[in-house]
Amino acid sequence: MRLFRHIPAWLRNKYFLAIAVFAVIMLFLDKNDFFTQLERRKELHALEKSRDYFQEEIRQLNLQRSDNKPYTLEKLSREKYLMKRDNEDLFVIEESNGEKSN
Repeated sequence: MRLFRHIPAWLRNKYFLAIAVFAVIMLFLDKNDFFTQLERRKELHALEKSRDYFQEEIRQLNLQRSDNKPYTLEKLSREKYLMKRDNEDLFVIEESNGEKSN
């Protein structure tokens, strides 16, 4: 009993002990602890960024498709995404940005 006399009274309070144990369980031992929540928020932020990126890409593709330019869906998919039919071969010729030789 002498050991308990050296501990302050507010630490021996049963309500304080119950709240402290509850806080430790919720912060460190629970399935949805504090660190898991932080990790999930980072993942959510990354997913929201990728969602915004893909929505912008969809918007740009819809604008290209709806333009009055001679772009058709087939031509766009062939040029930009290098898609081809089953019985075709695809050759990609890239122009260099430097000077062209004659």
